Amino acid sequence: MKRKILKNIEWGILICTLILLAIGLVALTSATQNSDYDELKRQIMWVCISIPIMIIILFIDYDFIAKISPVLYGIIIVLLIGVLFTEPINGATSWFNIGSVSIQPAEFAKIICILMLALVISKIQKNGRDEVSRIPKLLLILITFLVPTLLIIKQPDYGTALAFVMALVFMLFAAGIKKRYIIAAILLVVIAVPLLYFFVLPEHAKTRIDVFLNPDLDPRGAGYNIIQSKLAIGAGELLGMGLFKGNQTQLGFLYPKTTDFIFSLIAEEMGFIVAAGVIILYVILITKAIYVAKTAKDDLGSYIAIGIARCVFLPYAREYRNDNGTITNNRYSTSICKLWWKFTFK
Repeated sequence: MKRKILKNIEWGILICTLILLAIGLVALTSATQNSDYDELKRQIMWVCISIPIMIIILFIDYDFIAKISPVLYGIIIVLLIGVLFTEPINGATSWFNIGSVSIQPAEFAKIICILMLALVISKIQKNGRDEVSRIPKLLLILITFLVPTLLIIKQPDYGTALAFVMALVFMLFAAGIKKRYIIAAILLVVIAVPLLYFFVLPEHAKTRIDVFLNPDLDPRGAGYNIIQSKLAIGAGELLGMGLFKGNQTQLGFLYPKTTDFIFSLIAEEMGFIVAAGVIILYVILITKAIYVAKTAKDDLGSYIAIGIARCVFLPYAREYRNDNGTITNNRYSTSICKLWWKFTFK
């Protein structure tokens, strides 16, 4: 049995993950040197917890995990409701604080909802692959998706909610939903986006979109962090400024440098070569995940794999409230990779 498990492990994914983990820990060491390495210690703690869990899960068939996903789904819904009554952090009620540890239910919801959606879709398709395109069955899938997504929007955490939308899109596409629904969805989005922008979104959300497209509209406010991240990326050039020597990083211009802008830190202090390696590793991860989805033994495994591939593929945005109440726009670190070449080799 052990030989079978070892044979079935996708070693490319494991190796890429370990390399990214090592680079991340080195970057966190630099990012947290002025704060007694608190977040680095927390990250190491979670690594130590995660590795045994990963090993245990290797010995559990995903069919069993999918079967218990309705129970996990119910628990995560309760947690997503409970977190709405916590104290806001950076303008969002997304975390449970237990002592020095912060837990964000939405992060667990990403995996649990993928498992639940995969189970629902695979059960629907037992009577035929076209069943997923029938309106009553499609509504069941949408309800399963909408409950956690709306709770996450309520926090508010629009970036994570968008990640849920993309997971659903990827999984329905893999399930073979009829093209007319895909075309209808695209048309709906084209019509709904401008209507939402002009008549539904609050003013601060519009500002986020505007500054996302053009950070120079508000260089000292909502666009400040993006501009600083681009300066950091450009300053790294080919070999970087050296660990603990990044100007934007160490002088406090990057915020939050331990999460959303960790890639900017890597580019500034480790340079083009290491930062390019990070991008290549993510491309390999996505490619391997899609390969796993294509070669899975059944539809359930395929849907789980493609849903998790989305977690790696999709960058998302967050917002933070400064002390003066101004909302600062941030893009997840990988979303600024495209800017990096431009500012490294002007």
